[in-house]
Amino acid sequence: MALLLLGGIALLAGLDGALLLLGLPAPVVTARLADVHGPLMVFGFVGSVVVLERAVAIRRAWAFLSPAFLGLGGLALLSPLPVVIGQLAFLAGSAMLLPIYREIWRRQASTATAVQSLGALLGVSATVLWLVGGAPVPHLVPAMTLFLVLTIAGERLELARISPSVDERAESWLLASALVLTGGVLVALVWPGIGYPILGLGMLAVVAWLFRHDVATRLVRGVGLPRYIAVCLLAGYAWLFVVGAVWVLAGPAYSGPAYDAVLHAVFLGFVMSMIMAHAPTILPAVLRRPLPYRPVLYAPALLLHASLVVRILLGDARGLPELVQWGGVANIAAVLLFVVLAVVSVLLGVPARKTTTKVIR
Repeated sequence: MALLLLGGIALLAGLDGALLLLGLPAPVVTARLADVHGPLMVFGFVGSVVVLERAVAIRRAWAFLSPAFLGLGGLALLSPLPVVIGQLAFLAGSAMLLPIYREIWRRQASTATAVQSLGALLGVSATVLWLVGGAPVPHLVPAMTLFLVLTIAGERLELARISPSVDERAESWLLASALVLTGGVLVALVWPGIGYPILGLGMLAVVAWLFRHDVATRLVRGVGLPRYIAVCLLAGYAWLFVVGAVWVLAGPAYSGPAYDAVLHAVFLGFVMSMIMAHAPTILPAVLRRPLPYRPVLYAPALLLHASLVVRILLGDARGLPELVQWGGVANIAAVLLFVVLAVVSVLLGVPARKTTTKVIR
């Protein structure tokens, strides 16, 4: 709970920074919040939550150092401490993820673990370049993006093994795509004009794999929780397609509409949608308390994706800053609404089942 709280603080601070970047009034105004907005959300919030689930899965006390460092790093960035303290904590937390995957690999070597390990390596690379190399955050977006994308894609492969379509060839397809993306990050740092199209093609290959092999394509025809999860997953994959297309067609972009589109298509459209999808199944494993599914959880998901359409496909694509602002505000509202509904659902507990009684005459 304490580690989740650190991630929650990073989330709220990141949303506050988003308002500042949109040029809108924010509850808290600090000198560097807007500058650290990206790393704060990637490592302080999403990274700490994702890694916490991995730490719980292997049941090793030392594994909790990884989410602890990531969460404390986010807290350090929000404090008056030098930025380097937060950077060092992010580096330590990212590096600690590698022995976690080593432990998982030792128990059962698999392609899924290999893909996730590549994502972890890119996460470490991003923190090293930010700390030691002084690389600007926009140049680190591909590495930060793929840290999360490959982590989630590897987890989806673990679940997709129940599908008859996932064989050795399918696993090799995903691993090859992950290797292309990893190489694309390195090339993009040196030759952006060549590297970004490679990244785009690799991302499109991952998207094609997810739509072809993920069980969500079948569960979407179901009902209740399975269908809700599938809808969130497929919507997130659609935003990854947007990211791949922008990297192929627009190439490197470190500011402006293309940069905004990539950043929020992946970190809101994909990552936040994954969090909404997995929360009812992952959080109970972490909190030891159920997060019951209720149909009202569709509301923040629909608001998130509708507002991203306004922000990216209308605001960014057509150069309309007013729509970018309105879409951004609605993005924040969607995230906060999901948090509120999730907390309320946990507090209310599992809904009572309706019972019927027969009258014997």
